[in-house]
Formats: sequence, C-alpha cells, structure tokens
Amino acid sequence: MSERIGYIGLGTMGGGMARNLLAKGHAVTVWNRSPERTAALVAAGATAASGPGTLAAGCDLVMVCVSDTPDVEQVILGPSGVREGLSPGARVIDHSTIAPRATRSQAEAVAAGGAHWLDAPVSGGSEGAARGTLSIMVGGDAAQVERARPYLEAYGSAITHVGPTGAGQMAKLVNQILVVVTQQGVGEALLLAQAGSLDLGRTIDAVKGGAAGSWMLANRGPQMARRDWRPGFTIDLQQKDLRLVLEAADELGVPLPGTALVFQLYRALQQRGLGAEGNHALVKALEEVSGITLGEPGPA
Repeated sequence: MSERIGYIGLGTMGGGMARNLLAKGHAVTVWNRSPERTAALVAAGATAASGPGTLAAGCDLVMVCVSDTPDVEQVILGPSGVREGLSPGARVIDHSTIAPRATRSQAEAVAAGGAHWLDAPVSGGSEGAARGTLSIMVGGDAAQVERARPYLEAYGSAITHVGPTGAGQMAKLVNQILVVVTQQGVGEALLLAQAGSLDLGRTIDAVKGGAAGSWMLANRGPQMARRDWRPGFTIDLQQKDLRLVLEAADELGVPLPGTALVFQLYRALQQRGLGAEGNHALVKALEEVSGITLGEPGPA
C-alpha cells in the first residue's frame, strides 16, 4: 500500500520532485516556508499542511529539500518541527545538501523518537528534477533505502546507496567538486574556441560525444554559447555547497586547489551581484580575466 508522503521545500529542485511524486499517483502533503509556492502543487492534487510538525504527524514518509544546514535544523528540530510530529517507524529523507556531521546529528535526534533518517542529496539540476532523471546518492540503513526506493524512483533515474548515515552528503560534496572543476574546464575550452574563431555550437557537438564529454558540457555549454544565464542551479547555492566542500576538506586535511580557485571566482561574481545567475556563469569571471567574450565575433 502506498505510504502517505510529506514534502517540505518547493524551490527550484523540490517543486519538480514533488510534482513527479504526484504524477506517479502518490498522495502528497506539502509545506513551504513561502506559502505561495504551494499553490501550484495543490492545484496539481497535493494537500497543504500548516507547518512541518503537522505535516509529519499525517505522513509515513517526510521528504525535505531546503537550502542549507540551518534551514534543515529549523525544519526538523525547531519549534513545531518535523521531529515533534513523527511517529515511531516513520522515515525522513533529506534531499538538501548539508554538512555530513550535521546530518548525522539530526539523524540521531530523529532516531531517538523511533523514526529513521536517510540523507539523499541529488544532482541533475532543475531539468533533472522536472524530468524525473536525478542522480540520488543515499546514506543510511540499507533496509530503509530499499523501502524508500519506489518513491525515489518517481524523480530519480540513478539511485545509489553509498554507505551509512552521512555518506550521502559526503558523496554529494564529491559530486560538487566534479561539477565546478568541470565547469571551469568547459569555460576555458569555450574561450579558446571563441578566440580561435570556431563556431561554439558545432565545437560542442564535435567534442561532447568523445572523451571530453560531460553533463556540464552537453547541458550548460550551449547555454553559455548563447549567453543564457538562467539557472538550473544558482551561483549562490553553488557557493554554499563549495563552502561545505572546503570545510570538510579542511577537517580531513585534503588540499583542493582547483575547487578553492573556483570558489574565489564565484565570490568575485557574487560581488558583482550575479549570485542569482546559473552556476555556468562562472565563465564570466574567465571572460574578465581574458578579455574574451563568448558569442562575440572572433579575430579576423
């Protein structure tokens, strides 16, 4: 029998994920800190809750997708939070990207009331959330992962149990290193193509099917070429994740020079007021350094 699902956080990612649950025929109750975001989901068949605790009291499974560690702590452990409404045996799946040590602490608080916790951050951008093709990296008890899998499949095409509680968050930090360093490489490559008078679209088509291919090149490269900075994931959110990456690396004593460089380039773009643009706008920092602008006529 299908379980009663609660979904908290209906932003760029969560809204698409909740909509896919509804499309698969699941009963979904929603709550968002900004109530206006719930209207479209209610119109699609969801039920609105008055708060996180109330939502949890009526659900067997609570999913959370909010911006940062303090937001998760407030939603889960704050006054009238999810923990107050959870029944023994209920489950919380946190799709947010937060610090691994924080997720372990929150999991312990939820477990004290007899409920279960999975940390399950996602990757694939707003497109993946809308299309149901996200990659989901899950930390927690293996049996609980399998119980959750039918629901995760509503919006995820690659669901991988990577280890115990906190492992999902650590895997997401690994993912974010690969995202931003790859984005740096895509930006540099397209600037060289621009300077060499290549057609950017044809160049992307020529290389994306070979060893140089990547999701960032195939999906964000064409946006960069046409100077479309609409976000699948914003610079501000990317910076939040990179802060978590660098904090974890500092704790573990791991040098990450490439990641640290990208963090500083994004910081420069934030100082220019560009934090709400897509993370592929990283190339704007490289344009500033090089004096080359994508989409402009190259040298004769």
